[in-house]
This record gives sequence, structure tokens and C-alpha cells, in this order.
Amino acid sequence: MNHMQLAWRSVIRKPVKSMLLLLVICVISVFLLSGMAASNASVAVQDKTRQAVGAGLLLVENEANRHTRLDRITEKIGEKEGSLEGVHQKKLETADGPVWMGYTDSSFETLKLEDIEKIAAVPGISDYNIATAPMAVNPVNFSRIEDPDLDQTGDKLGVSLIGNRDMAMDFNVLSGNVTMKEGRMVTREDQNVCVISEELAAHNGLKIGDNMEFNDYHDRENADVHAAEIIGIYQVKQKMTPYMSGDTYRSENVIFTDLRFPEKAEGAEGDPLFEKAYFIVEDVDQYDAVKEAVKKVKIGWERYDLIDNKGNLETMSSNFRDLQKISQIMIGVVAGASFVILFFVFLFWLKNRTQEVGIFLSLGIPKQRILGQILLEAFMIAAVAVTLSFAVAPGISKITADYLVSQQIEQAEVEEALNEGKVAKSGQDPEQEVTGVHVEITPQMIAFDSLGIVVLITTSVLTAGISVVKRNPRDILTS
Repeated sequence: MNHMQLAWRSVIRKPVKSMLLLLVICVISVFLLSGMAASNASVAVQDKTRQAVGAGLLLVENEANRHTRLDRITEKIGEKEGSLEGVHQKKLETADGPVWMGYTDSSFETLKLEDIEKIAAVPGISDYNIATAPMAVNPVNFSRIEDPDLDQTGDKLGVSLIGNRDMAMDFNVLSGNVTMKEGRMVTREDQNVCVISEELAAHNGLKIGDNMEFNDYHDRENADVHAAEIIGIYQVKQKMTPYMSGDTYRSENVIFTDLRFPEKAEGAEGDPLFEKAYFIVEDVDQYDAVKEAVKKVKIGWERYDLIDNKGNLETMSSNFRDLQKISQIMIGVVAGASFVILFFVFLFWLKNRTQEVGIFLSLGIPKQRILGQILLEAFMIAAVAVTLSFAVAPGISKITADYLVSQQIEQAEVEEALNEGKVAKSGQDPEQEVTGVHVEITPQMIAFDSLGIVVLITTSVLTAGISVVKRNPRDILTS
């Protein structure tokens, strides 16, 4: 009788014990798969404040990933002054003692141009726009519009520039809020040009063809001055929502320029701050197919949110609060508890087979072969158990992920209530609502799950078997 036949007969000889082990391994496999699926889940979110207009897709920075990157780089710098990957840390001496100050530059905050161009190359994308974040600069040869009743102490005393690759695709234009009163919009071929508000033009007596001069507001006296020619004057239906508080960002002081002009005026040429990218889908009937094709582009998606024209986006688990971290803790707890449970199961197995083990040892059968036989029996049962777990794991994984996400949402609501009115905000926070959780059991997860089961069974059998096979046959048979 060969080893396989012997193992099979041993399994069917005691069906209750075999079924117990099958159930235990099946449950362990399901929980391991659920943890891995939740760790790699994508959370469907609807953003009520940011969405693409028309048949388009909007690419913006993922705020959670930004904080993750910032924490990682800050930890690398350590408790010392230094700069790394666009993050800077300085120590300031104050009356109350030294204070650490950290800040980022555009190279850390910007969308990557190469990623934008990869998406733009997807078949079905007919055109695209890149827009910079509003950039505060100093007005040199003109004056801005101010509220005389407003305290300007904390203001940057400047105007804000928004660069566009193609102004016709700026969100303010696509939404119909900004229209041209005179002249034309900025195009991709333009350099050193601007479009100003009708209020700012009237306030300074400016007209199309005039030059406006700007420089870095941090050093108004010595910074290089850059000029832009006025090619258009715009009007608004409703005042644009300020990017931040203060007259620098008020609607009338917003100036649209060509894409690369803001960085020049700020004194940081070659270091742009691209805040968003907008992609036009050529055929509206192919919108969903093009969106799926875009999501398959090989870029670092953890850095971004891709928002469709309904405000829908999918957030990776690593960017959805602590979902990935909790899922990984769950995997660790399941693995640890599984080892303990399997250890006692196999210890129970061996205790009930001590006479059999003693006879094998007295016949001169090596201890390794005896343990190997037990392992073979366990693997035969495990093969069936793991196969069954693949059938039920998707449903259990969905339930697990939904529960973990709901807990994260509740935690976020509690934290928001506690911090309300305590945390200063520079702009409008995205208003997002979770609409669903997508989980998938991938071949890679199945492979890791199977490997994990093999490791758990092997270690638990060997650990439990030592207490039995280390004894000599006489002691076993007479006990």
C-alpha cells in the first residue's frame, strides 16, 4: 500500500475528525482571503464638490496619499533640518524655545506631467487640459482690488494666477461661469499672456494689448519681474469661490495665464504646480469603456483620484483612512490564531493515534516518515477545504470589507465632530459619500492563501508531533 492510499484510508476511517479539520481549515482560508481582499479593496466614492464636466475625466491629487508620503519623507529626514523629495524641515528659535517648521514645494504637490501625458495617449481621449493651483504673486505695475473694511494683516497682498494649457477647458469656463467679454482665451501655443477680470481691468484702466508685471511676493523689492500681455477680459455669472481666505484669492483678482507663466512670476521657473488635469472623451457612447481603459494605464494610481462626470471615483484601500492597515492586522491575527488552533487540533489527532505511532516506531519506521504521513493526510483534507473556501470567500470578503469601511466612516464622523472649529482649513474640503466597496479575489491572493495554509499546517504538525515522536516506542505502547 503506497503513502497516498494509506493517507486516504486514514482520512475516511475517522470521518468526524476529518470533517472537523476540513471545517477549521476552510474557515481559516476564508478569513485569510477576506483580509487580503479588504486590504486591496477599492472604495467607490461620490465627490459632491469635485466632478468632471460633460464627457470628461478629472485627475486630482489624493489627499490621503499626500499625507502618507509626507509622513514617510518627514520620518526619513528625522529630527534635523533638511530637505528631501520636495519636503523641507527647519528649526526656528522662538521666545518659547525651538519650534520645528515643515513645508512642501511644488515638486512634492504637483501632478506628474508624464502621468498626465500617458492618460492623454489613451485611445478615445481627444484632448486634455492641465491647470495649476492658484499661485499668489505680487502685482508690480498695477493695483489689485481690496475690501477697504477687511484687515489685510494676514493677507499676501497679491493677486492669484491660474495657468492653463487650454483655458477653454478650465472648469470655470466649462461650467459656464466664466465667459469672454473682450479678446480671446489662452491656448496651448501662447506664452507670457493673461486674461483678466472686467473689474480688475476697469480698476486699473487696462485694455487688451497692455502688459501686466508680476514678481514673487516674498521679495517684492528684489525678485525678478515677469510681464504678461493681456489678450482677453472675462466676466463671471457668479463670483468664483476663493481658493483661500483673503483678497489675494478673491474672484476679481484671479488672472488666467498660459500654463507655465505662474511658476515664472513666483520665481520658481521649472517647478510647476499642476493641480488638476481634465481629459475629454471623444465619443460619449464609449465613455465607460474609455474610463476603464484610463484606469489600466500604468502609473502610480495611489497618488491620484480619477473623478468622472458624476463625481464618482474609486479610492484604493491604502488611501481610505486605516482600511489597509486594519486589514493587514486582521491577517496577522488570523494567522496567529490559526496556528494555535491547528496546533491543538493536530495535538488531539496525535494523542488519539499514539498506539499507531508507537507501532510504526517499533517497526523501525523513521519519525520523519510518520510525520510526513500525518502531513499528507492533512494536506489531502486541506486541498478540499481550500477549494471550498474559494467558493464562499468572495461573499464573505464583501461583507468584511463593507463592515471595515463602515467602521472607518463612523470613526471619521466622530473625529470630525471632535475637531469641528479647531482645525484651520486653507480651502474647500471635498464632500464625499461612499457608494460601494469593490473586492476581488485575485489569483495572487489564492496563491498566497494556499501557501499560508501549507505553512500553517506544516508548522503546527511539526510542533505538535515533536511531543509524541520524541518518545521511544516502549513508553508510547505502555502508557
